[in-house]
Amino acid sequence: MLQTLIYFFMGLSLSMDTFSLSLSIGTTLPSTKQIINTSLIIGLFHFIMPFLGSMIGNIFSNALFVKTNYITFAIFSVLALQMYLNKNKEEKKDILNIFSILLFAISVSLDSFSVGIAFGITRESTIIAGIIFSIISSLFTYYGLKLGSFLTEKYQEKTVYLGIFLMLLIAFKYLLFT
Repeated sequence: MLQTLIYFFMGLSLSMDTFSLSLSIGTTLPSTKQIINTSLIIGLFHFIMPFLGSMIGNIFSNALFVKTNYITFAIFSVLALQMYLNKNKEEKKDILNIFSILLFAISVSLDSFSVGIAFGITRESTIIAGIIFSIISSLFTYYGLKLGSFLTEKYQEKTVYLGIFLMLLIAFKYLLFT
């Protein structure tokens, strides 16, 4: 029971960036189908990544030539730029296409991958942790996207700028503090 509670709190902490990024992307007014699909894909990645991290372990982390925080910074910066360029268009470009969703899923689940590496070393149960991480991240994604959409409908263009600001803030957090 205590281990499950620890996994729950780990899942909460791993999903905080997912929520803030979802809130930001929600300002682009995604459809209900996009919200559900994105939430499910993010949850799936938060389930798979600890397993991959556990299996690959230190071999993969030592083979990386570029630190993952630079990759995450670049992804979030590109998404912020895409939001900025499409902020005034009558027909908003679909920011939640499959490519963007996959980039989003990979970038917010890299920390779950790192946790998986630690699980592999300590021989922790990745199944229970993966299920908990998946459920929490799916819910955080869903509610972040919904809240971002709600705020945009209520406060219009101001929330788009807030979304861009949050996206850049997250990008620089990864660049400077990871």
